Amino acid sequence: MKRISLIGATGSIGVQTCDVIEQHPDLFELEAYAFGTNVDVATEWINRLRPKYVSATSIEVLEQLKPRLTYEPLYFIGPEGLKECATAERADIVVTAVVGAVGLEPTLAAIQAGKDIALANKETLVTAGHLVKAAVKEHGVKLLPVDSEHSAIYQCLNGERREDVSKIILTASGGSFRDRSREELADVTVEDALNHPNWSMGAKITIDSATMFNKGLEVIEAHWLFDIDYNDIEVILHRESIIHSMVEFKDAAVMAQLGNPDMRGPILYALSEPKRLEIEGNKRLNLKEIGKLHFQEADFNRYPALRLAFEAGRIGGSMPTVLNAANEMAVDLFLNGHIKFLEIERLVEEAMAQHEVIAEPTLSQILEVDRAVRQQIQQGIEGGE
Repeated sequence: MKRISLIGATGSIGVQTCDVIEQHPDLFELEAYAFGTNVDVATEWINRLRPKYVSATSIEVLEQLKPRLTYEPLYFIGPEGLKECATAERADIVVTAVVGAVGLEPTLAAIQAGKDIALANKETLVTAGHLVKAAVKEHGVKLLPVDSEHSAIYQCLNGERREDVSKIILTASGGSFRDRSREELADVTVEDALNHPNWSMGAKITIDSATMFNKGLEVIEAHWLFDIDYNDIEVILHRESIIHSMVEFKDAAVMAQLGNPDMRGPILYALSEPKRLEIEGNKRLNLKEIGKLHFQEADFNRYPALRLAFEAGRIGGSMPTVLNAANEMAVDLFLNGHIKFLEIERLVEEAMAQHEVIAEPTLSQILEVDRAVRQQIQQGIEGGE
């Protein structure tokens, strides 16, 4: 029996993780459940899986939740609640499914407590990859990818020597606007941007997919997960999202991992590896039905966000923190109608241009850079309104 702590439990990854746990009650038990404000979703899954620990973003949210539960768990709130759930004593592995840099501190706390990490929160590695990798090495825990692309690479590398890898190839669907030119993006709406052609995801990651910042963050994540140079990471557009990523080796052989778009696959693999378990309702891949797969270049002129991510990664230090914080702020501003879609990239590029890089930032410096960038962008928007 593997006991699981889940932080970010009511988002898309969190709900699908609960589904995976429920499908395999003989193998998995939910030990801790941390969520934000979605009481309806939390009520359903807490009552079904009965975790020992429950945390919400505030006491007000907990007060809404308590009368709806059929038992009495241990309650926690806020950032400390995230840490309590991430370090729950009996937990063997922590699924970090929170969105954004808020996942950094609980993930580090979990590693320091000796927990394996199933990482769905790419921002943790983007903002503090050097700290996370050092902590993983020091405490001897596993860092297992949940993102479909990185799970694919992880699977392709099974049994292979890392020194034989020539490059890794991340595939990208192209997002909601893959068939539109830059000129056609000037006045797109939030509703347009949230209409992803292949995947069912949360709002923030769907917008990131449309800008390609999501793929850019995944480039930085891949650098840290697989200890690979940015020059050996390639991104290509693959509109069907059937090939989740590939690895090219020195002998020119290419290993690819394929499957229908279903995040429960990589979630389950992170929890069960090296075993492979069945997923109820998972549609089998039928290449005869698909017929053709398409690939094209991920053009930096069409997707400046991808260029900015490679630049931030190569500069290193505190620059990826700036990239991430600025993007999170810009996406939130777009979702709330304060800026236009193309201004997301502009705000990120401006924040990067104004930043003085810290070569080896400490955790406190990373948190301060994150705070300062968000404040700077907020003040700029307020001053312009």
